[in-house]
Amino acid sequence: MRVLVFAPHRDDEILGVGGTILKRKAAGDHVAVCIVTAREGEVLPASTQRIHDEMRRAHAFMGVDEYIGFPFGANRVEEVSRVVFHKAFDDVVRKVEPDEVYLPFWGDMQKDHKMTVSGAMVALRAKSGSATRRIYAYETLSETGIEVPAPGNAFIPTVYEDISDYLDGKLAALSFYQSQLHPFPNLRSLEAVEALAKFRGATAHVKAAEAFMLIREVK
Repeated sequence: MRVLVFAPHRDDEILGVGGTILKRKAAGDHVAVCIVTAREGEVLPASTQRIHDEMRRAHAFMGVDEYIGFPFGANRVEEVSRVVFHKAFDDVVRKVEPDEVYLPFWGDMQKDHKMTVSGAMVALRAKSGSATRRIYAYETLSETGIEVPAPGNAFIPTVYEDISDYLDGKLAALSFYQSQLHPFPNLRSLEAVEALAKFRGATAHVKAAEAFMLIREVK
């Protein structure tokens, strides 16, 4: 199986899908990660270069097969032409030909997250020759669940991936992102990530899980 994870920023891929990535790799699947605000092709400032290096080490640890970085900058994606923005997503989907795709949740606080969903869904719209069978939305601690309360902003899980055997690996992978981690009770702390995984797991009667909203499935 070919898996594609769209992440608005470096570290979102592990916060939302880290355990599932490790599980898919253990099954022998091909995993590609696309970072939307990678500023790929630029000379990165020191702070961004640090995060990029952390990402590379985290991906190597997890065994990510393919990294794709878009040239867009964080908190600036709304300034990009829609034609350019949508083409970037379409090119990746055509290149990877994923069976399974993971997107951030559309009700997240951060606009980069919302626009990532929009750009990806244009590329993933049902069309002839599409290889994609499943599309999921994942939750990202510090972004999911903190937007203004409204029905459309509520993350309501419909799928639980059992990551009981992969939670330690997820936390180890996230530990590479030292520049992004903070002490508990900050939402971007190892303790908060572990707590959420155990809560989602208990909901499905397993030791740890990642929760998703099913967007589309073709059987």
